[in-house]
Amino acid sequence: MYIKCYEEVKKITRDLVAVPSIVREPEGETRCAEKIYEYYMSLDYFKRNPENVKIVKTVDDFVDRHSTYAYVKGTKGNSNKTVLLIGHLDTVGVDDFGDIKEYAFDAEKLPELFLNMNISNEVKEDIHSGDYMFGRGSLDMKSGVAVHMYLIKYFSEHPEELDGNILAYAECDEEDNSHGILTGLKEFKKLKDTKGFEYIACINADYSTGYNFTDVNRYVYFGSIGKLLPSFYVTGKETHVGQAYGGLDPNLIVAELTRLIELNTDLCDEAQGEVTVPPMSLKQSDFKEGYTVQTALAAYAYYNFFTHSMSPADVIAVSRQKAVEAFDNVVKYVNESYKKYCEISRVEYTRLPWKTRVYTWEEFYDDLKNKHGNKFTDYIFNFAERLNEAEPTLDLRLFSIRVIEEAWKFADDKSPAIIVFFGSIFSARIEMTGKTEKEKNLLEAVKNSIDKVQHYCKNPIKVRMFYPYISDSSFMALSDDVSTIETLGKNMPSWKTKYFYDVEEVLSVNVPVVNIGSFGKDGHKFTERVHMKYTFENVPNITYLTIRELLK
Repeated sequence: MYIKCYEEVKKITRDLVAVPSIVREPEGETRCAEKIYEYYMSLDYFKRNPENVKIVKTVDDFVDRHSTYAYVKGTKGNSNKTVLLIGHLDTVGVDDFGDIKEYAFDAEKLPELFLNMNISNEVKEDIHSGDYMFGRGSLDMKSGVAVHMYLIKYFSEHPEELDGNILAYAECDEEDNSHGILTGLKEFKKLKDTKGFEYIACINADYSTGYNFTDVNRYVYFGSIGKLLPSFYVTGKETHVGQAYGGLDPNLIVAELTRLIELNTDLCDEAQGEVTVPPMSLKQSDFKEGYTVQTALAAYAYYNFFTHSMSPADVIAVSRQKAVEAFDNVVKYVNESYKKYCEISRVEYTRLPWKTRVYTWEEFYDDLKNKHGNKFTDYIFNFAERLNEAEPTLDLRLFSIRVIEEAWKFADDKSPAIIVFFGSIFSARIEMTGKTEKEKNLLEAVKNSIDKVQHYCKNPIKVRMFYPYISDSSFMALSDDVSTIETLGKNMPSWKTKYFYDVEEVLSVNVPVVNIGSFGKDGHKFTERVHMKYTFENVPNITYLTIRELLK
């Protein structure tokens, strides 16, 4: 069976794109959640069952924003098996649109405006083809949310096709700190406890694109890549630039860290024949606010680190190793430089006093705990709590650094050092191996559905085992041992004051995941566009057939 859905999914997508929902901007995410709620409440099924739709306010969040869910209970049998459909309703900003940013959400007007701009031939060709819809959020990922909204409508009219339930959750705040899906986990658990829902699979509809300009394939992804943000706080020894060898510049150490880490393919992670991209620098800076001729007191850096098989314990270990290597290299380099300078200046060379000092946050914290006991542990926890209360919008990475700086005051040895920590939320890797019954069923259902839809899709539909971008799929299961989450928490200065990864809530869902999502080009760019035929027709049908097979 192949459902005809193109025009309706197209209309829903266009209507959602028209609602600005930039992450963190006042009211936008809530307005979009309300738009989705209104769509569901316009359907006869939900007029009869209004309790099956809910707008959800995010918890433990400094932004007032909402998500929306709706569920349909099948009537084919008595099963409480439930398939989760997730997708985010927020978008990134629109400053990249420049002078036309007021039209960033106007899918009808943008193509005409683009044709009067200096854009690439590829974008022009895609406009003239009529195959794409433009607009912020069209690809990432309101078209995916629209697919799920359509399928909720379809099954609300045909509940007899399901022996079980489907629950679609359109969440806010995927682009920032994932408050939407974290709140969703609490709602899923409530439904599990009150309605007896038995979660068997999760289908995300996040976007994908070609791997290069010649890639004509479409992609469905099982599992998900993981992400950690190993971060490095570096203290140096300040000096006047006229006494260049009288101190140790923390910026030099950070530069060496970046040289050793960025694009280092030895740090790629491989599983099931698929390899992550290597780490990339996302920030490196010192703390000087203006110009002086004194070197910096401290600096910091953090790096994106994708995982397929590595746990948080693995990542913190390799990050510590690179920190030691960087420090060793810098100590050797500055001594060699100083020795040469002494030779050409005809002065006596004496080895500089710098020694490699590297701690993980866990090691540094435990050292101070052993020396100061509760005086330190109580103080630093209360400091972090007060900091979060006073500055709730403070960036998570800077929050961690503020905590480290406060802890540094307790250290007796103030000589240069590196403290390695995790600076961002944990996006768990999800690896599907087919070892469990749920995984086997999802793998088989998706592959059978792709086989059926391939006849209607002119491009090859390929399967891969890790979704390659960060997504809310990472909160649907845990492939790492629970014990490794302890390592994560012990190396996060923000743990339990500004951030907490609740293992129990994740495990209360703990389902295999697949990404059957929108396809297009230029995600997060002003020329973002979604391929309509594949996304508005093929994707809904792959998803529909998968649900049918899982709940047959």
